[in-house]
Amino acid sequence: MSNWTSYYAATAGGAPRATLLQGLALWTEPPARALDLGCGTGRDTLVLLERGWQVLAVDAEAAALSELRQRVPNALSDRLDTRQASFETLELERYDLVNSSFALPFCEPARFAELWARITSATRSGGLFCGQLFGERDSWARKGVTVVSEVGLQRLLEGWDVLHHREEEEDGHTPVGQPKHWHIHHLVLRRR
Repeated sequence: MSNWTSYYAATAGGAPRATLLQGLALWTEPPARALDLGCGTGRDTLVLLERGWQVLAVDAEAAALSELRQRVPNALSDRLDTRQASFETLELERYDLVNSSFALPFCEPARFAELWARITSATRSGGLFCGQLFGERDSWARKGVTVVSEVGLQRLLEGWDVLHHREEEEDGHTPVGQPKHWHIHHLVLRRR
């Protein structure tokens, strides 16, 4: 069992993330190709499929992808492709929407800049990115996750129009009940 098993159990059946719903509300074209990075058991993948998107759902954990495939109704399964891979090794194609809810911070910090450059290149002009990045005051910053400074965030946003950015900082708990100080940048971006 991976250390993600308890997280998946705690978040099973959760609603889609607000950043994805905001991005979908701003999307004015027909549904097209979406990439869900760090899809977990599919809380965001399912809403994309239900709204007509063709989805590549990627996660490093085979158990999460197995559960996702079980949750997808047969009528929608022909529009879903799943891939077990780490962000650092994943080859990206072209996408109209890239979603990564609370997952990008778990990319190896030394490889995050390259991953972000690949996400930017893989998102077509007018396409969307929806997701979260952790700020440098997040308590997990000392645990080796990727965090961004204000200056670093501004650099990452080059080539994107910011449609929504909400910075959140508060003491709280993880989905499995552990105390944590959160510093999160919730983002919806449009590729220039």
